[in-house]
Amino acid sequence: MRVSSEDVTVVALLADPDAPTEVARRMARVLPARLADKAGQGRRFDVEVVSEPFTAGTEDLSTLMDRIMDRASAEDWDIVVALTDLPMHSHGRKLVVNLNQEHGLALLSLPTLGGFRLQKRARRAVEEAVFALAGPQVTGAGERGGDQQLRGPFAGRLTPIHPGPVDEDESADLRYVVSGPRGYMTVLAGMVRANRPWRLVPGLSKAMAAALATGAVATVNSTVWSLAEALSAPRLVIATVGSVALMIGWLIVDAQLWHRSDGTSLESKLRTRLYNASTVLTVGIGVVVCYVGLMVINLVWALFILNDQVFASMTRSPLDATEYLTLSWFVASTATVGGALGSGLESDEAIRAAAYSKREQERRQMLQDERDEQPSE
Repeated sequence: MRVSSEDVTVVALLADPDAPTEVARRMARVLPARLADKAGQGRRFDVEVVSEPFTAGTEDLSTLMDRIMDRASAEDWDIVVALTDLPMHSHGRKLVVNLNQEHGLALLSLPTLGGFRLQKRARRAVEEAVFALAGPQVTGAGERGGDQQLRGPFAGRLTPIHPGPVDEDESADLRYVVSGPRGYMTVLAGMVRANRPWRLVPGLSKAMAAALATGAVATVNSTVWSLAEALSAPRLVIATVGSVALMIGWLIVDAQLWHRSDGTSLESKLRTRLYNASTVLTVGIGVVVCYVGLMVINLVWALFILNDQVFASMTRSPLDATEYLTLSWFVASTATVGGALGSGLESDEAIRAAAYSKREQERRQMLQDERDEQPSE
């Protein structure tokens, strides 16, 4: 790997649009000082952030590494660390990072770092990748074996990450992967975080309008009062689970969010399982947030509109705090069903935009275009 003159190493963060670019830009504010402090010897680092969809149209590791290499050859960069929010696979395992020491290249898959403290974990991973690629002339590590020097930082700090197999014909010298149930859950949490499920609430404006209208009408309905007062806690829980599950299922089916595998390979099947699991969790978290919001709004509306004397005359029960909470709880379930029906008024594009990251939307649109172009038998 070439190192710039005047003890300056130029590091490029090549990031996919949306979340990876945001991570890279925040990281770039502190990365030069942290790298220089760790390297010592008066070494300085310049960090550049380049946002472009380098993963567009493919998830093949060799193709992506070649793209990164071509991009780096056109610039005056010493090290390139590419960031993507797509889950990558290699030999049946979830890829964390691909390293090409000869050309100073690294490809980092952010979902494998998990869904919590992503910024800190990503910064550590990038720092370790930079020093792994920089070599002893920058780190002052002497002439120790490269692989032995690299295994400690990644495997120690980012457990359950460990070195993975690399074929001789691949454009990578070293690879780190995650495997097993713990690794699967880590990647899944990272994918859900990349989709940012809290955006589902403002993204489904028509569905929320239908839910709010349903809740407002149900709150002043005496039949609903009687039903809520008669229902036991287990039945209220069943109503909650049923309405939330109905909303999740309706959104996934109506907007065609369920991913079907187009291949028979192990990696294709693993990707399909991950994508569908992340879809259910993303939509599920968004719907639960909607449900809690509806319950709070219904409670406020009930406190404002209900009259204790009228309520008592219809239900023969006093309107106390318990009745307010029970009614709001039941109405939230009813309103969620109304929201599920209202979501049918949303376009599929609006639901996908609310449920997925920008890069995931592009990936799914690409797959849909490929299916549309296939001739019918």
